[in-house]
Amino acid sequence: MNENPGAESFAELKRREQITNPQSEVVHFPASEGLPLDGGAMLAPFSVAYQTYGTLNADKSNLILVCHALTGDQHAANPHPVTGKPGWWETMIGPGKPIDTDRYFVLCPNVIGGCMGSTGPSSMNPATGRPYGPDFPVITLRDMVRAQARLLDHLGVDQVLSVIGGSMGGMQVLEWAATYKDRVFSAIPIACAARHSSQNIAFHEVGRQAVMADPDWCDGRYLEDGRSPRKGLAVARMAAHITYLSDRALHMKFGRNLQDRDEVTFGFDADFQVESYLRHQGMSFVDRFDANSYLYITRAMDYFDIAADHGGVLANAYAGTKTRFCLISFTSDWLFPTEESREVVHALNAVAANVSFVEIDSDKGHDAFLLHEPELFDTIRGFLTSAARQRGIAGPGAGA
Repeated sequence: MNENPGAESFAELKRREQITNPQSEVVHFPASEGLPLDGGAMLAPFSVAYQTYGTLNADKSNLILVCHALTGDQHAANPHPVTGKPGWWETMIGPGKPIDTDRYFVLCPNVIGGCMGSTGPSSMNPATGRPYGPDFPVITLRDMVRAQARLLDHLGVDQVLSVIGGSMGGMQVLEWAATYKDRVFSAIPIACAARHSSQNIAFHEVGRQAVMADPDWCDGRYLEDGRSPRKGLAVARMAAHITYLSDRALHMKFGRNLQDRDEVTFGFDADFQVESYLRHQGMSFVDRFDANSYLYITRAMDYFDIAADHGGVLANAYAGTKTRFCLISFTSDWLFPTEESREVVHALNAVAANVSFVEIDSDKGHDAFLLHEPELFDTIRGFLTSAARQRGIAGPGAGA
């Protein structure tokens, strides 16, 4: 046990190095090219860190934009520079995989507000020379997408073959298709919704309050004091992680099995395996994620409501769209249940959009999109192959 829970771990220090020296590509936009935010502020200057996989073809038509979820980052298909663990979507991205890097050029940016090289609350505020902390402006998912569009402009890419992501990543996909209709040939929103529900806002608020109740949060200025609200952020992660799994998944994995003991202790140690698992999830998370980033990104998700931005009618957001859509949900996902995906499908049908929908029977809960789900792999592979064929993109080994 760490005798000083507020102190930064070695892994945290490695993570902080990623802010100024990320182990990925990064584009720095000067103050003269600042990013206007929905809240009225201007983020200037700002940076976007990103990873790429595969090769961009001559006419730049084979780019697939991968949007990460709340606790993800740009390291989708390579070892994580802080934890050394495999990328969060290595099951999906790579040679011969559903997002085949022998055929497609994959781009995965770290969202603004993040903590792995894109500008966020742990970045230096040019006005003060200190970390932004609570002075970082509140952001929205549309702000994140707007920053990604700037990145594509920088790379000289007018239209992407597909935008794909799960959970918060799926929300970004829906925002991309609403805000930049002409730039998105196809879209694959997975396990998401067009707005954040009151239940999900409530879960996020519990997490934020856990962080802010930690005395080492220091009103958001913990970096200046060399401290870290590890306990509060760990509790926030533990609570959130429960929502990513189904009751059946938890029961099958843990049941009521005891952890390294034959009988209960009649105390408050981790008697049960599920308790030990959640504590591990919480403590490993704080090594790779910034507490203030957690506050800002969860708030951005809470504000997400595409219909509200289009006269209260979701279909209005997609009027005239030529984008091809494939929405995917999971039967056991109670965080973003299938009915919320159906609402998007109905809105797209109302404007005669080209849309398909797949509900995958899975007992893995919300996190199913990150796990081994053969039907998910087949769906994505088939949809992308069709989109590539429509764009005239040659398959692997077909030559130039």
